[in-house]
Amino acid sequence: MRTILPAAAHLIPEHAERVFKGQIFDVYQWQQKLFDGTEATFEMLRRPDTVEVIAIKDHQLVVLNELQPNWKKSLNSLPGGRHDHPEENELDAAKRELHEETGMTFTNWRLLRVVQPIAKLEWFIYTFLATDFESQEEVHLDAGEKIELELVDRDRALLLAAQTRPGYLPADLLEQVSSVDELADLPQFAA
Repeated sequence: MRTILPAAAHLIPEHAERVFKGQIFDVYQWQQKLFDGTEATFEMLRRPDTVEVIAIKDHQLVVLNELQPNWKKSLNSLPGGRHDHPEENELDAAKRELHEETGMTFTNWRLLRVVQPIAKLEWFIYTFLATDFESQEEVHLDAGEKIELELVDRDRALLLAAQTRPGYLPADLLEQVSSVDELADLPQFAA
């Protein structure tokens, strides 16, 4: 259940019709009145939102080195995944994804940002900060995942971000601080 949106969110109109349902992406179309009075068919995609977690343990950032069956090489990313359980809010999804991929739990959580990377796609990425490490259990990954954990300082995280596809590690947030500990001082998201 989506509960938080950025102020300038682009959403599919309620009257739009779903014309294709995929495994991840759905396609919606609707008639839109244009500025000259004529109408045209508009189209937009929808997919489950994404949650990602900047988890800080022992003054270091938790980074995943992940490989999936359709990838040619592994990539570095934050723990996270799809917000695709309707009964969960964004924070519950972030806690679930972090625990599934790392086995870790944390006491303090804060939402840092919500972005919609593509205006023609109703998809939002929620970035949470998790601090005050509590515990870690053994991880049982999905059959389509291979994940190794690495605890890194800010400089190593920036180096990994430069070597990874854009967006998988938050270089923009890391560049705002001089250490992992300073991430904890980043402001709470305000809609």
